[in-house]
Amino acid sequence: MYRRFFASTSFLLFLIAANGVAQQSPPATSTAAREKPDQVQKEKEDVVRISVTLVQVDAVVTDDKGRYVTDLKPEDFELFEDARRQRITNFSYIDTRPASGEVAATPATRSNRNTTTPVPPVRLRPDQVRRTIALVVDDLSMSFESIGFVRNSLKKFVDEQMQPGDLVAILRTGAGIGALQQFTSDKRALNAAIERVRYNLMGGGHLSAFADITSGAPADGGLGEAEFSRFQEDAARSREALFSVGSLGALNFIVSGLKDLPGRKSVILMSDGFQLFSRSGSNDRVLEAVRRTVDLANRSSVMIYTIDSRGLQTAGLTAADNPGFRSRAAVTQKLTARRENLFNSQEGLSYLANQTGGFVVYNTNDIPDSISRVLDDQKGYYLLGYIPEENTFKAAKGKRQFHNITVKVKRRGLRVRSRSGFYGVPSEERLPVISTPAQQIVTALTSPFSSGGIRLKLTSLFGHEPQAGSFMRSILHIDGRDISLGDEPDGSRSGELSIVAFTFGDNGQVVDREGRTYNISVTSEQLPRLKDQGLVYTINVPIKKPSRYQLRVAVRDARSEQVGSANQFIDVPDIDRDRLTLSGLVVSGYDPAKAKKADAPVTADQASQQAARVKEGAADDFELQTSPAVRIFRPGLDVDYGFLIYNAQLNPTTKQPQLETQVFLLKDGKQLFAGKLNPLNVGDQPDMKHIPATGRLRLAPNLVPGEYVLQIVVTDKLAKDKYRSATQWMDFEVK
Repeated sequence: MYRRFFASTSFLLFLIAANGVAQQSPPATSTAAREKPDQVQKEKEDVVRISVTLVQVDAVVTDDKGRYVTDLKPEDFELFEDARRQRITNFSYIDTRPASGEVAATPATRSNRNTTTPVPPVRLRPDQVRRTIALVVDDLSMSFESIGFVRNSLKKFVDEQMQPGDLVAILRTGAGIGALQQFTSDKRALNAAIERVRYNLMGGGHLSAFADITSGAPADGGLGEAEFSRFQEDAARSREALFSVGSLGALNFIVSGLKDLPGRKSVILMSDGFQLFSRSGSNDRVLEAVRRTVDLANRSSVMIYTIDSRGLQTAGLTAADNPGFRSRAAVTQKLTARRENLFNSQEGLSYLANQTGGFVVYNTNDIPDSISRVLDDQKGYYLLGYIPEENTFKAAKGKRQFHNITVKVKRRGLRVRSRSGFYGVPSEERLPVISTPAQQIVTALTSPFSSGGIRLKLTSLFGHEPQAGSFMRSILHIDGRDISLGDEPDGSRSGELSIVAFTFGDNGQVVDREGRTYNISVTSEQLPRLKDQGLVYTINVPIKKPSRYQLRVAVRDARSEQVGSANQFIDVPDIDRDRLTLSGLVVSGYDPAKAKKADAPVTADQASQQAARVKEGAADDFELQTSPAVRIFRPGLDVDYGFLIYNAQLNPTTKQPQLETQVFLLKDGKQLFAGKLNPLNVGDQPDMKHIPATGRLRLAPNLVPGEYVLQIVVTDKLAKDKYRSATQWMDFEVK
């Protein structure tokens, strides 16, 4: 189902399923005003460094009222490694608040548009990002009660408290790698991720915060009550340890993905807790897993905050308990064990947070407020560095020692939070050894983030055909400048690319996969074209049921050993529900100066002919930059768009739909242009359930460079109010 090309195969509707073209919308002209160029983001300094020449840690200082203190100097601090005082050689304060006068992205103005139509999300530039945070739901440990509590709290946070400039990801410890979500500011994507937060039947959580004290009562003639109770406690402790280690392993995976991002990062772990200590001693397996997580978080400049997802709980008898057939002593013993379990599991959350410089929040039912407290903690921090002693990184008895770091402030009334320490291994040695091509590709595919060793652009479109059903068609553009080629004896240049693609369902399971290796050979005459236009690779995946899918693609260059990855989510609606739906929006550039008819967009047939010329190498005027795969346009260019309309309602008498279309142009979430509301004349279509439509938008000659979004809104005047409108959008760049 996967194919490779050296140029774009087509331009408009036949990428989806066009077999005809409807009445085009009248050309529109953008009236966007000129804006100032984007600011260049300054390179951020590494927060935590652990090397043989420098150990650098971050610290947050507050007064007795919780206010942040920012005017301290190196002489105000004391820094210790394993209780030995260290001389501070590096010192700075990093202010992470937006610069004065900086304007965060704002939602699009809704003038001249249907207020029920969703606004396209803003794709934030790096300089627009104010806060980056991963919300991790520990569904391996959560009870059914806690899951519902957390899901409702996350919805409230996303809908009411998420601010412009926030990049957020919602992840689950019990999900497969396909459930890893890219950081986004799109509230629709986040709410879809929240809907997938459900009680994990394979996890260790109970129905409520605590197990019923009557569960597992011994039968007559079996073990005595005391012996059976101890047996139950040991079994439960072993089971909890197993899931705790699994949760911490998933957390390590997330932290590892965060380590390559610049600056200071935060993880909020919402969990029912885990036990490090009990009456029988320490849980060495869990304790060692926590220390590995702490070490990895500290090296990755990640602060971990923890929230007890059980909220405010009583450890006494609850309505779910039925102690009638147990003795009073046995009930007392069970309740004592419950209180100890609550305290010890909260202590585990507290230990993990404190060791990475974060804090724990428990005994509160207001999780959105707890998240806000974490975000408020991201205003700034101190960086303290020292030169480590020679034996810091030497193994003792074959093992690397964990070195404790303590930061103190001399000024009275101040409190300091910092990281706890690190294993005596330089960060360079801690980097995983990825030696084989397969390991490189797997690492790129399993990372929660895109990698840029090879620059990729991924565009995924939803479509539906009467016979074949729903499908996802994706276009992958590979930047030709990142392809490494070697000289051949005949004067040509050759290289090798491996492309691997996985499609995941909303449960993290693999729906489709493919992997192929291609040999590339170009002449010296073809080389400039390859470098300039790159390669385009199409991916077709049939979809059996409506859901939200994720495509992950990795590309590896054999000569340079560089790897690039990209991922994208796509919603596949249920066509059988007979509601107004739009296919993916295909967008391409159209230069009126080179066209014979400047008043009509290119049709599907013309696009097919153009594709044939490109395949034969005869389309000298073809520009891949303006194709649906790349979408880089010049000011003054025409932007052609096409899509299919599904399930339009028909007039019982005329057997015709009554559809209206409107086009919008947005930049940074702000509406720059709103086209007129135009009736769509569908003509004599053979299939009124699949109506093709096209239109054109002319860009203003003075349009400033930057990222833009083209949005199409279709209104069905015959449908019910709730299902009357549908929308699609696609981003493009102006250079």
